[in-house]
Amino acid sequence: MSKNLKIFLGVSYLLILFIFLYFIFTSVQINRLDDFSYYKELQKNLSIYISANTIINLIYFFIFAIFWIALLGFGSPLLIISGILFGELLGTAISIISISIGALLLYSIGNFFFRDLVKITFEKKFKKFISLFQKNEFYYFLIFRFVGGLGIPFGLQNLIPILFDMKKINYFFATFFGLIPNFFIINTIGAGLNTYIEQAENFSMIELISTKEIYLPIFMFVGLILLSLIIKKKFFDDKN
Repeated sequence: MSKNLKIFLGVSYLLILFIFLYFIFTSVQINRLDDFSYYKELQKNLSIYISANTIINLIYFFIFAIFWIALLGFGSPLLIISGILFGELLGTAISIISISIGALLLYSIGNFFFRDLVKITFEKKFKKFISLFQKNEFYYFLIFRFVGGLGIPFGLQNLIPILFDMKKINYFFATFFGLIPNFFIINTIGAGLNTYIEQAENFSMIELISTKEIYLPIFMFVGLILLSLIIKKKFFDDKN
């Protein structure tokens, strides 16, 4: 049963990825990728389309993000896209809700079908963290999410709580609140890229970086990394 489901999830992931890439490459004019005016055209068309169908497109993004994350898809590209399409606030809201649900779905599937496999594969590697999470699973998993999962790939982060049998409600809300700062910053960068493309006449890397819509979230991101390193040292170093 678990073997068949594993094959199904793998095929589903590849199918969704193929459809997504097919849509991208059939919609993008490859020969114009070095033409900044082409990006301005795309930005204008997307802006008009999203504005005319905001609710529908939010639903599309919501559904896609849930299944993408549940199938071990990367999170960061979704955040940039949601920032570009919906802006920093609405983009953050839709991405944090959909990705938190997708992560919970992945955790539920993994805990039900692949519990033994996950424990055999990762229990020894993350043994030093298990006892820490067991002290207060919500509190420490919230911090774990806030500090970026200690550099662990996002898909794997979503499965680690299987090792200490985390309650689903604690998993969801620790994920939801723990990811907000990082998600907001990345969505803000995506929104800044959208604003720059809309307003600039010609592309300049210096102008791009020097715009406040870009450098402010970058500074925020650096600050978040520094804060995360301090928190990581306090809660997740070997002495704990």
